[in-house]
Amino acid sequence: MATSLFKLVMNSTTTTTTNAHPAVSKYFYNVLVQDKVLDTISIPATRFTDDAGNTMTGNLTTILTNNGHYVLTINAQMQQSSLFTVSGTGSSVVITQASTVPLGAPITLAVHNFSPISSSITTVTG
Repeated sequence: MATSLFKLVMNSTTTTTTNAHPAVSKYFYNVLVQDKVLDTISIPATRFTDDAGNTMTGNLTTILTNNGHYVLTINAQMQQSSLFTVSGTGSSVVITQASTVPLGAPITLAVHNFSPISSSITTVTG
């Protein structure tokens, strides 16, 4: 009898579910004269208050590498990310091109981090 090749034929379906698991921290500040020099506002982390109204005693939450982003608003207007920086440790926020920002203006920094978890189920049928 000659050798023959057996071919397996099967179908499969895979379903993947991903949960983003967002974690959002919000910080609030009103522009003070001592933090504004010409067109730059430099805000130490300890000048912010958190969502519960507590004055920050340490650094701000920073974004996770490749899984987070910042949103900064001044007078409820979202700002381009190129106009501000958050230090790598979260110890300060620096806003540039801010010469028209009035003293007392409200600034909100929202930190969005994501810890996605995915699970897959594969079903093989005849």
